[in-house]
Amino acid sequence: MLFIFLPTLAVAQMDSVLVQSIEIAGNKKTKDRIILRELDFKIGDKIAMTELTERIEANKRNILNTALFSIADFNIKAWDQANNGISFTIDVQENWYVYPIVVMELADRNFNVWWQEQKRDFNRINFGMDAYHINLTGRKDRLKLGLLFGYKQKYELAYEIPYINKEQTIGFKASTFYSRRKEIAYQTIENKLAFDRNDDEFQLYRFRAGTTFIYRKGIKFYHRAKLEYQQNSISEKVAFELNPDYFLNNKKRQQLFFLRYEFTIDERDVRPYPLSGRRFLGIMEKEGLGIFKDRNGLAFSLQLEQYFKLNKKFSFGAKVKGKTQVLRKKQAYTNYYALGYISDYLRGYELYVVDGLDYGYLQTTLRYELFNFEWNWGKAMPIKQFKKMPAKIYLIFYNDTGYVHDNQYAATNPLGNEWMYGSGIGLDFVVYYDKILQFQFSRNHLNEYGLFIHNQIFF
Repeated sequence: MLFIFLPTLAVAQMDSVLVQSIEIAGNKKTKDRIILRELDFKIGDKIAMTELTERIEANKRNILNTALFSIADFNIKAWDQANNGISFTIDVQENWYVYPIVVMELADRNFNVWWQEQKRDFNRINFGMDAYHINLTGRKDRLKLGLLFGYKQKYELAYEIPYINKEQTIGFKASTFYSRRKEIAYQTIENKLAFDRNDDEFQLYRFRAGTTFIYRKGIKFYHRAKLEYQQNSISEKVAFELNPDYFLNNKKRQQLFFLRYEFTIDERDVRPYPLSGRRFLGIMEKEGLGIFKDRNGLAFSLQLEQYFKLNKKFSFGAKVKGKTQVLRKKQAYTNYYALGYISDYLRGYELYVVDGLDYGYLQTTLRYELFNFEWNWGKAMPIKQFKKMPAKIYLIFYNDTGYVHDNQYAATNPLGNEWMYGSGIGLDFVVYYDKILQFQFSRNHLNEYGLFIHNQIFF
């Protein structure tokens, strides 16, 4: 909250104010400079009086978007009218930074596939633990340790520090990953993944190790460059019987160096659930750098998101994305994918995958805020940071449309080379600012209806 107490005449005579000092309170773990890095002004800058309230609200959102704080209040500690000077105090409440999460991970692409197509088979659930520390040394540095057992075995270690130089513009991330599983999705038939399981032998191994260099200029501009070594291998049964094109030409192993460059302009108001602003994302991915001959791919993708607040209750958002493969020769099955994986899907098609060389899609969403409240758990919640739970509930209406160009497997996968569109109505629950649960009732162009559930947690 911003408090300004000035005589009306004094305000009228001031065109701008000079920022004389900035103090931060409440940050027991986080370094001051990490918070100051998120501000679009510094000591010595002038702020137009007509922009003061808007600038402070925008900077409050910048601090909350770090995911390090649940509260960020700007207060004016002093106002030097003689010099048109202002002194700020920023009061923050730090989030809970350590998340040891017991993992019950589905072996399938999403909850809806497991619930409907795999008949809620509990044998397809992996058990383990993901441990996150999202502010290890108070520098917004993040450590992740992942252990998974059962249907799939996974071991993962990653560390990211956003700033390693005095100017706080350069950072890096290092990560390693190893997994193995006895069941493999070896082919796509009728736009559904076909699986084979062998309880006596692991059929798929994956290993990755790499580093990412991060350059952040200003508040909104990000550059990321990633170099990673990858090695994947499959069983003889997959390579010689089930799908000789899994790695192409009956190969049992694929190894390569992977290079990815990403440029982002992020002007969204609330990144976990934006209601206004925009985001641009451009990506170049090079698979294979000539050292190994197993893979040679080059892809470009562009993504644009735009959000508008129509009034106090209504908002509208649109997301458009396209991706194309520059090298057009035949692709290995494992590298030939488009929609239906991770975040690239059309609502109403959660039960399908559509593989291809190129794809594009448009998603539009109209939101209406039904409820906006804060729930106090009191003594029922022993962790201070979670006692007060801000919550919002939105009624949403959406339409999606997309197209995938498939020049390899269209004969057995009819959704390729065909316009798809889905629409529906849903409820979005947003709690603690960055945890989202979605219930969506959708219809697709095949005249299929379904209730689908999605969840997102931002650290």
